[in-house]
Amino acid sequence: MAIRSHRTRGVVAGFAALLCLPAQANAAFLFWNAPDFAGAPVKGDEPGLGVPLPGATSKELTANLIWNMRAGLNVAALQCQFSPTLMTVSNYNTILKQHGKEFADAYAVMAGYFKRTAGKAWQVAQDQYTTRTYQSFSTMHAQRGFCDTAGSIGREALGRPRGQLYVTAENRMREFRNSLVPAADRLLAFRVMPSTVPMPAMDDRCWKKGELKTECAVTFGAYASN
Repeated sequence: MAIRSHRTRGVVAGFAALLCLPAQANAAFLFWNAPDFAGAPVKGDEPGLGVPLPGATSKELTANLIWNMRAGLNVAALQCQFSPTLMTVSNYNTILKQHGKEFADAYAVMAGYFKRTAGKAWQVAQDQYTTRTYQSFSTMHAQRGFCDTAGSIGREALGRPRGQLYVTAENRMREFRNSLVPAADRLLAFRVMPSTVPMPAMDDRCWKKGELKTECAVTFGAYASN
């Protein structure tokens, strides 16, 4: 059967390209070409990284980054088991053993922050911080991107020598946060999707007794994205 439109030819060519990709292109098994969530290294006081910590020292900000990364990897271990190839559970457990002292130190530093800033209510304040930090990594619509990124960060963390985990936290926390935003496979960007939702005309002349006249109705069909 002949291909009758440029759009159809584009779709067929796109799927042909998928079939020709080498196996390593699908290394994480969640994307053919993963979305780019990359972000600049952070110090910890930038907006959008987690629970704000007013007046935190540089040491406390670093501890916060480490604890945020731990929380994100823990959530991934729970949420990403649908893809065993990411090894989010086994990698997380190994990271806890390999970098246990750094996590313990980070927790102690964070306790010091809340003792200094919340006084007698420091334990409640720290518990609330911990809960909010974990909840901030929970996602549904962006799960594939989050899990793919968490798998990559976990593998990098495993390769860090003891005492150097903060480097991964500083270099990849922005990326980790970016992955919580839904994003599509970049190789499948050609697919046909509605870019706008068609709406019926609102002009008074198009309505009679609360019903839309036939001549003013819109046809709901496929709309190609730009």
